[in-house]
Amino acid sequence: MTKGLEGKLALVTGASRGIGAATAIALAAQGAHVVITARTAKDLEAVEERIFDAGGSATIAPLDLTQTDSIARLATAVADRWNALDVLVLNAGMLGQLAAVPAIDPKELAQVLTLNVSAQVAMIQAFDPLLRRSDGARVIGVTSSVGAKPRAYWGAYGASKAAFDTMLGAYGDEMVEVSKVRTAILDPGATRTKMRARAYPGEDPASVKPPEAVADRIVRLAIDGFPAGHRERVEA
Repeated sequence: MTKGLEGKLALVTGASRGIGAATAIALAAQGAHVVITARTAKDLEAVEERIFDAGGSATIAPLDLTQTDSIARLATAVADRWNALDVLVLNAGMLGQLAAVPAIDPKELAQVLTLNVSAQVAMIQAFDPLLRRSDGARVIGVTSSVGAKPRAYWGAYGASKAAFDTMLGAYGDEMVEVSKVRTAILDPGATRTKMRARAYPGEDPASVKPPEAVADRIVRLAIDGFPAGHRERVEA
């Protein structure tokens, strides 16, 4: 049986656990070679092992996305080995402390904005040439509903996701007439992740969907494609 992403190259950020890890495993299961990034090499190796055990292929790239020079080095390394990048999943993100706006720590706000916005822009800039070389690149950004609808105590994280959505949407709009790169913004909804557990400490994890449900939708978007400016929420 032909796999939907056979011969394609994918890159997933925040791939050491949760939605990122599940997405990397699912992409590999469909034949893609997956470059997986996160800060912790040991966790990436565990994901890589799961991919290999299932007959897939992957390359780990431990790095801190807040160090923009590391993003440039990664892009150079990928370009030295592959001609094009077909799927880019921008999943890495930082929640920060939930707090009323007057109580937001300026230093932590800067950290949240650096990872959730600036690093994502740096990823797009660094990999834009490789994305343009694909015969149909898909860039899928993982967002949150609080980026579109403000919620009390979620100001810092919500603001970062609103900015991320705007940046990715603008890039997608810029690409429509000049390339085959298409972008999508995906809100995973309530999902069983470490970030979710931090935000909702009293919630029963079994009451929300597993990361694999979101990963399956991301993979389907990568295979089937989507219209310009696509945005969706993954329901339970």
